[in-house]
Amino acid sequence: MQKKLNKIVNRINSYLYRYFSKQKKTELIKPMLYGLLPGGKKVRSKILFDIGSMFKVDKKKTLQVAAAVECIHAYSLIHDDLPCMDNDNLRRGKLTTHKKFGESTAILAGNSLLTIAFQILSDKTLNLDEQKKIKLINLLSESSGHTGIAGGQFLDLSYEKSKKTKKQVIDMQIKKTGKLFSFCCVAPIILAGKIQYLNKFNKIGNEIGLLFQIADDLIDLRGKTSKAGKKTKKDLKMGKATLISLLGTDNTIKYADKLKLEIFKSLNIFGKKGDDFKETINYILNRTK
Repeated sequence: MQKKLNKIVNRINSYLYRYFSKQKKTELIKPMLYGLLPGGKKVRSKILFDIGSMFKVDKKKTLQVAAAVECIHAYSLIHDDLPCMDNDNLRRGKLTTHKKFGESTAILAGNSLLTIAFQILSDKTLNLDEQKKIKLINLLSESSGHTGIAGGQFLDLSYEKSKKTKKQVIDMQIKKTGKLFSFCCVAPIILAGKIQYLNKFNKIGNEIGLLFQIADDLIDLRGKTSKAGKKTKKDLKMGKATLISLLGTDNTIKYADKLKLEIFKSLNIFGKKGDDFKETINYILNRTK
């Protein structure tokens, strides 16, 4: 699995370095690249390639969509780490962008990564039917803004130190984490023109987002900062609304295992074509950093 991930990491990083090298040089390029590269596991991109392979999508097109996704993800991390948000000093084993370059620069670098994602998707080098391209841009916008990442982060902050229901916590985590995973599951379907599978893979993406968030919360609870590459044992101190705080550790693990089995069952119709995707899902749930 790690070899497969490393291959994708190298391809995406190479693409992004080339793309940024063609950009007009500004003072924001350096902090943008600092927050974007070379770190990250690229599991969202791995999902794009897994599903793209299942539906025989051109890998060059998948690569460009993956590059856009990584820019969105990096923007969200830079902003999440800010003092007015989660106030983190460490990300991916190095200083957070605002600690390295200052808060105002970090905000502007994050904003610029957000917008460059749509620049990548709308680029003429992404040789796609215009309707498919518009659909991708529209869905990524929904996944990133107030109905997705930004809205989920707002709820995450507003739910601190307050009692919330299971449904509220799940809805918040789907927005904050699941929506971008959902985009990664649905984008290859759009690229392949297999519209009949849209709802199925949208649901799978939201559920994978929950698995990822549960794994993240478990790392925070049980992991070490040195291994995780970010500060751990924060959620309890900050009073974060998580499934662990609501259900307890054992019940949350049982919930995650049940959810994973349901996802796997829904993928059985694809036979061995779905094996790489299943392997990625196992990796997401069982990771330790």
